[in-house]
Amino acid sequence: MDARAIIARLRRGEAPSQAELAWFAAGLADGTVSDAQAGAFAMAVCLQGLGEGGRTALTLAMRDSGSVMAWDRDQPVIDKHSTGGVGDCVSLLLAPALAECGGLVPMISGRGLGHTGGTLDKLEAIPGLVTQVNSDRLGDILDKAGCAIVGATSNIAPADKRLYAIRDVTATVESLDLITASILSKKLAAGLDALVLDVKIGSGAFMKTIEEARALAQALTETATAAGCKTTAVITDMNQPLAPALGNALEVAEVMRVLTGEAHGPLVEITAALGGVLLANAELAEGVQNGADMIFDALRDGRLADRFGRMIAAQGGPVAFVENWPRFLPEANVIREVAAPLDGYVTGIDGEGLGLAVVALGGGRQIEADLIDPSVGLSGVVRLGAQVSKGQPLAVIHAGREDAARAAERAVRQAIRLGDRHQAPPPLIHERIG
Repeated sequence: MDARAIIARLRRGEAPSQAELAWFAAGLADGTVSDAQAGAFAMAVCLQGLGEGGRTALTLAMRDSGSVMAWDRDQPVIDKHSTGGVGDCVSLLLAPALAECGGLVPMISGRGLGHTGGTLDKLEAIPGLVTQVNSDRLGDILDKAGCAIVGATSNIAPADKRLYAIRDVTATVESLDLITASILSKKLAAGLDALVLDVKIGSGAFMKTIEEARALAQALTETATAAGCKTTAVITDMNQPLAPALGNALEVAEVMRVLTGEAHGPLVEITAALGGVLLANAELAEGVQNGADMIFDALRDGRLADRFGRMIAAQGGPVAFVENWPRFLPEANVIREVAAPLDGYVTGIDGEGLGLAVVALGGGRQIEADLIDPSVGLSGVVRLGAQVSKGQPLAVIHAGREDAARAAERAVRQAIRLGDRHQAPPPLIHERIG
């Protein structure tokens, strides 16, 4: 095997063999392949593509570059992945819901990326909670709660970790083959039986058009299924925040309102829709609608709040978090409303703009070393189609400083458009693939 020969073949449009891709992934993990060779490989894939077979082979090779989990349990091992959005705290509801309905859920999640929030960052707004655990600790959490939301350890898909960092600085992030292999190598390393993919589309998502979302959904489902994991993708709308809050502690608070019966709406609907698909794929429900009904039932009768509390405690958070959650979550120093400048209807929301405003407040990272302020963000964000009166709040800003709050107010005013005619919002679910 020779890195230069593999790159040359790729550059000519010839698909490398499965053995060559396995060798290259192992070289990424152990350093045999240099940074220059990794960059050339990424660029060749970006320009020429791998084809469906090559994409699956690269995904499996990157998965097998590190540890692959195996579970000695009677339950199906299931999980969900989102391509990223704003106000998207579905994972915090879905993990305990799936566990309550009979699944084992070792959910490996990530941190904020660009304008989108990260599930691990949200959870770490809870004092004492730990998201980086070893395999023994993960198994213990699953025994206690049936679900865990944790970060990937260094021995999970190390080839992807190396290649991702190189893609980030070589303008090769957009490759469909490399995106697919990156997402699935980490998910499949969790030893999954079934997976649901929440592919976001709209102003708050990375994919802005249905064509982009559909292409990614098809690549992901075809590759995961070829790798032996029953997978369905659901294309969901992200033309406005899913929850009315953006920011780590604020989104946890929104989840707690749902779990305690104080809030409903799109967050619950998407959770049930994704959970229904996954429960049906894992043969824990008799069809998608039955699976969604199971999720709704678990939310209504309070079982999920107890399950969520057990997971929080098992991961080092407060034992009484569910009963006293407002006492544990941090609050921002400056809280102010953004008033509507005129009467009208909400006709547009720039989700990416709102997400970047939260990042600027300190709720996300502008460079990798940035520390996150879990208390900052936006709450009470209006919905598309809502009628507002002059002076009515469009959103509430939570900031650490007055100058940061003023900047966020300008960003919110630019991101939320008002008009004199009502426009119906787009559907929450666009289509299902796989």
